[in-house]
Amino acid sequence: MAQQSKTNQTWPILLFTIGVFMAGLDNGIIGTALTTINESFGVPPDWGAWSITLYTLGIAVSVPIIGKFSDRYGRRRLFIIEITLFAIGSLFVALSPNFIVLLLSRFIQAIGGGGIFIIGSAHILATLPQEKQGKALGLLGSMHGLSAIIGPNLGAIILSVTGNWQWMFFINLPIAFFLIIFGYLKIPETRAEVTKPLDIRGIILLTISILAMMIGLTNIDHSNFLMSLIDVRVIIFMAIGWISLLMFIAYERQLAQFKGDPIISYRLMSRGSFQMTLFLGLLSGGFISGIMFIPSYVQQVLLIPVEKAGFWVTPLALASGIGAGFGGFLTDKIGAVRTVILSGFIAIVGFLLFPYWVNDLTTFVIASVIGGVGFGFLLGAPLNVLAGEDAKKHDKGSALGMLSLARQMGLVVFPTLFAGFIAKGFLQVKQAVNYVADDVITVDMTVTDTSQDAYLSIIQQINNLPDQDLQASLLETIAHVLKTGYDQMFLVSGILALFVIIAGIQHLKYKR
Repeated sequence: MAQQSKTNQTWPILLFTIGVFMAGLDNGIIGTALTTINESFGVPPDWGAWSITLYTLGIAVSVPIIGKFSDRYGRRRLFIIEITLFAIGSLFVALSPNFIVLLLSRFIQAIGGGGIFIIGSAHILATLPQEKQGKALGLLGSMHGLSAIIGPNLGAIILSVTGNWQWMFFINLPIAFFLIIFGYLKIPETRAEVTKPLDIRGIILLTISILAMMIGLTNIDHSNFLMSLIDVRVIIFMAIGWISLLMFIAYERQLAQFKGDPIISYRLMSRGSFQMTLFLGLLSGGFISGIMFIPSYVQQVLLIPVEKAGFWVTPLALASGIGAGFGGFLTDKIGAVRTVILSGFIAIVGFLLFPYWVNDLTTFVIASVIGGVGFGFLLGAPLNVLAGEDAKKHDKGSALGMLSLARQMGLVVFPTLFAGFIAKGFLQVKQAVNYVADDVITVDMTVTDTSQDAYLSIIQQINNLPDQDLQASLLETIAHVLKTGYDQMFLVSGILALFVIIAGIQHLKYKR
């Protein structure tokens, strides 16, 4: 490994941090303008959702491969390539003449943006001494978490100021230009000295497996989660994914025996400690998923207007950023595994406060801060350090890529499960509203059950009622009905936090 000076990594870490924040903002930003984008191209909501789905698929497919490429060809080089692809994708999205071009451009964006966090983390693990890695990784993690929460609010600001959704993507171009120039000048190159042929067959098998599994997961119906698991589209794609995965593992094992350079180290995948790290990555995706629903919880349960909801999510965003930074500090002081276990305990408290204690904005802020800190602990430092400890020097990017893929899987599975809980609440809204309002309010549930449009339509009709007492009664009824769905989501999130503790304790056994 071409190790570089470990004394001055300020510029590289700063550039990686900006890159991670820029890429992370993008998916949250587009969520704000999704309806506007769909209307501008004349596509229905189910088709429009593919602009987010393809981005998710692009990240899932690219992260393990980019991780390996960064080890093999150099992290500075891959960082510049990634930023360039992200900028090209952003430009093409903004200039898209039709929806097909927009989808292809979003896929290019995903391939470019998905690997920035991995490359930055691998660079830190390769260049900084172990006692300083946690803080630097915590900084990257805090940007990763903050961007996911800030994105929707920033998107709303850009849309309201410019009146044009294209500026959400044009704004990436000057930032990307800055990162490319200074990345070339300020980031030292680190890579493994590899002369063995590239594992093309392994890349193909892994890509097919990931794509098939992700498509199968996205076909799961959140309103009927269990029954959709036996849907033909889900079963076929998941079967293709698992068969391809088994073929991939068998081939990588054979390649390792013949001293080749597998895209994912079989030695790494077969280690129990690394498998447990991947499981923790999956659970962290569940943590992030639960946090992502809190803005809608603020609107629909606490009845905060849409334009003010972003303000009440700010404590959560700040807490997750602080938690990520403090988690990095603790990783350096007490170790990655103990930090993971502590995060589980904090998250259990935070998530369980929502169904059993939160009843106003004050209690909401306290609960969201505690939950945000627990969630923030898992961002960046402890899991990346665990993955880096299992990997050899020339496998660190590959290990981080697999960890990121596990987290991405969690970000697909758990939102579907959580949305199912909330959908059940929406299905009860019609009955509850008609009972209170005696059919004065028309509830159209032909749209997606958890659609913001459906909710806003109901609220608008209620606000137009002349009877203020009836308005208050209806709003309270809706909030109570929807709270039951959110309560189930928070309880499951608490169970995930318990699994984090159990997995962390198991990890300690491996360390011994």
